[in-house]
Amino acid sequence: MKHTFIPSRHFLDFHISGFAYHDGLEVIEELKLGQPVQLVVEPDNPYDPKAVAIYYSEHKIGYVPNYKNQDLFTLLYFGHDDIFDARIQSVQIDNHPERQFRVVVKVRDKRKEV
Repeated sequence: MKHTFIPSRHFLDFHISGFAYHDGLEVIEELKLGQPVQLVVEPDNPYDPKAVAIYYSEHKIGYVPNYKNQDLFTLLYFGHDDIFDARIQSVQIDNHPERQFRVVVKVRDKRKEV
């Protein structure tokens, strides 16, 4: 049997930064494991010019931590948002607000079935 190497689709994972300061509490009951979230660049952000905000529906729930956002920002800024799939990876409500939710970002597999 021939085995073919298939690389991981994993691109990045992180705890949501700033969750307590945005709209997270308004939708906290809706944020479940596997729930899709949207990644939106904020090049005019006064604190971080490479900021990537995280949205659930129309609610900003926080940010990609600034020490992990550089490559993601660049790709999103230049319009490559369709290559990523971002989802809630873990939920631990009893943790500190900065540790309650993790997001995983994976590269979408756009290959045609062979």
